[in-house]
Amino acid sequence: MITHLDKSGNPKMVDVTEKTVTHRTAVARSIVSLPGEVLTHLTNGDLQTKKGSVFQIAIIAGIMAAKKTGELIPLCHPLGLDNCNITIILNEKQEVVIDCTASITAKTGVEMEALVGASMAALTVYDMCKAMSHDIVIKETKLIEKTGGKRDFKRA
Repeated sequence: MITHLDKSGNPKMVDVTEKTVTHRTAVARSIVSLPGEVLTHLTNGDLQTKKGSVFQIAIIAGIMAAKKTGELIPLCHPLGLDNCNITIILNEKQEVVIDCTASITAKTGVEMEALVGASMAALTVYDMCKAMSHDIVIKETKLIEKTGGKRDFKRA
């Protein structure tokens, strides 16, 4: 069922009036592949550029974006997040793995907030490193898990 269309086929915000308030969480992940010329700037688990610490700024950008999801995606409910946390690590393939965890006690979930947070953090990594190479690839962004709504989800 497509929930963002009314009976006439026009866009609408989903009415959550009758939903139960529950604690809801979501985790989303973006993966960024960096070429060797960018990875040479890796120091103590972070990339340092003339603009500053890439990962620290990406974390701030991701949190800020997650908080603005309702403004960025037309039919998303504006939410006051209870928490938003972003972690960034390099995996064994030397890819940047960005996880955004968002949580709220509310009538609607925070999957989009987690996805927007992870995506914006990935875009910030790209922006801060593009002077070193344009061969940076944001490989994927996906929901890892969600809890607290009608049904939980966990990617295998």
